[in-house]
Amino acid sequence: MQKDLYALGIGHNSPVFIDLALACGYSIAGLYHYNNMRTGEIDHDYEILGSFDDLFAKGNLEGMSFLLTMGDNRIRTELSDKIIAMGGKVPTLIHPTAVISAFATISEVGVYISPFTYVQADSSIGNNTVLLSHVNISHTTHIGNSCFIAGGATIGAYTNMEDFVFIGQGALSISAKAKHIGHHAFVGARSLLTRDVPPCVVMAGSPARILRDTYEHDKSYYDDSKDVTMELFEVLFARY
Repeated sequence: MQKDLYALGIGHNSPVFIDLALACGYSIAGLYHYNNMRTGEIDHDYEILGSFDDLFAKGNLEGMSFLLTMGDNRIRTELSDKIIAMGGKVPTLIHPTAVISAFATISEVGVYISPFTYVQADSSIGNNTVLLSHVNISHTTHIGNSCFIAGGATIGAYTNMEDFVFIGQGALSISAKAKHIGHHAFVGARSLLTRDVPPCVVMAGSPARILRDTYEHDKSYYDDSKDVTMELFEVLFARY
């Protein structure tokens, strides 16, 4: 029996995540956008049913499952938490071509693992984390909640990655060298990590070095006292 998912977010990542859901045996029941400007339109063959406000106005999401298609870790997490609090589900999706060790632990909440990705033995993946195609998570490594690891990246063995980390395309962390990647760190594409990454910094290069702290307005996105979902969507998806 085919299972229905409602997809939240309409942008450049959306068809990528929809493809993943279809490969996992789900069907897409419809889309929700951050506002009402596109309600009734068709995007990638699916109808836009309404806004996030329309969805949450239902009050009860029991029996409904959702696909969160945005790359921003904070937005994805805020929406996941709200859906679950209202009785809905955000299932983990693992592409059939991904190779997951029998000794790995994958959260059942909102993890998306794309084609040809490897998660080796004694590693764990936290809630709402995205691993894009051809990612390699080496053995005995912990990936925290709400991280995004872009295509082709390799995270070496014995690494502890905290929450809300972004790893760019093709980045490589050396086993037992970069043992700790701090929360809200941003690692640039093709970077070579040969040492620990502090929290809230941007690192890039080969070998990677600290370029700057995250900007103050970036840090405000991660202030737990502030609900920024709609503000972020206005910025990230205004062109769609």
